[in-house]
Amino acid sequence: MIPLTFEQADALFRQDKLNQLVADPDGRRFLKLRSMSRPEYLERLFKSAGIERPNIGSRQLFADAFSAEISVATIETCIREIYREERERRLANEAELVNQLYRVQEFNWGGLHQNSLEKTIVDNYVKKITNYKVLCQHIENELLTSMRSYVICSWYNHWTSIIIEDIFKVHENVLPAVGLVKKIDFFVHDTPFDLKVTYLPEGYLSRKRKVARQRPELTLLKQAARENGIPIAADLADAALLQDLWTKVSDHPSSTCKELVAELQNFRNELVDEIEQDPTDVIRWLYENQGERRFDASNRLFLLLVDQRNYFDSWKLKRAKHLMEKKINDYLNSCGNSPGQRIEFDWKGERYSTVSNVIVVRHDLAQQR
Repeated sequence: MIPLTFEQADALFRQDKLNQLVADPDGRRFLKLRSMSRPEYLERLFKSAGIERPNIGSRQLFADAFSAEISVATIETCIREIYREERERRLANEAELVNQLYRVQEFNWGGLHQNSLEKTIVDNYVKKITNYKVLCQHIENELLTSMRSYVICSWYNHWTSIIIEDIFKVHENVLPAVGLVKKIDFFVHDTPFDLKVTYLPEGYLSRKRKVARQRPELTLLKQAARENGIPIAADLADAALLQDLWTKVSDHPSSTCKELVAELQNFRNELVDEIEQDPTDVIRWLYENQGERRFDASNRLFLLLVDQRNYFDSWKLKRAKHLMEKKINDYLNSCGNSPGQRIEFDWKGERYSTVSNVIVVRHDLAQQR
């Protein structure tokens, strides 16, 4: 086998051809170095290998580390040492951090969505309002409340993500990525993965209901609301209206309302069972329905959170550390040397191949009893 050059490996990485790299010993070594490519980490690696730091700029260190005769064992040992030190600093405060995360009672972005915060403010306040007094009133009455919600949601997502990643990274079958590198959070038996925490996708649920010749949930809930004199909010977007009507219909004493909610709940529960048995279809859907700006075909490990007591509270499971640990460790202990399955999917006329899997973390009524 002809050794990969740094330029060839780098080109494959940028083309999302991670699995071609994984299939090659030099490619696997490239990826592990890529996952620790911050200058301070590479300088530490040279020291660990007993090699004097090259007299070059920080940007060239990665390429030089790849060319140097540094063994994979030395690279992995250095990565684990760096991670262990970082992990120990977080661990001292982790119990109290989880305790604080449980104080979040509502997960609502306040209309200020991630990656569009500045645009939302400019469009709705800067460009829309021409009166200074009115602007100040809107800031006090709307924007500050929305900003508070936005910051709380961002804070919750940030720290729960770190806790979840640490559950993976401390496992003996996992090699952490210690730098902030796109496409790789960790390696499971030499296979690199980008971890994605998600919930039962509403778009996927809608498609499965359509295939099963079932009417949309929102349509059925609106019908039940009209038949039982339940008010239907006119100012809510469909996603918020679905949750609003689900709650109102669930609280109504009529047998038809109770039967409808049970039917909707059963369909969701059966779909989760189906995903757990064979996640191929939902994985392909998740890849093919990415936002265009964030598209990539990297290997992904999806952590699918499902609170079957109340599907709309599934976000709360991100802080359920002990439940997460059990499901994640069960998966890592049983996945062997093949932690994912080969998935092919289409995107804008191109065919892609990746390695992926789904870990379902659920809280159901049986756990409550």
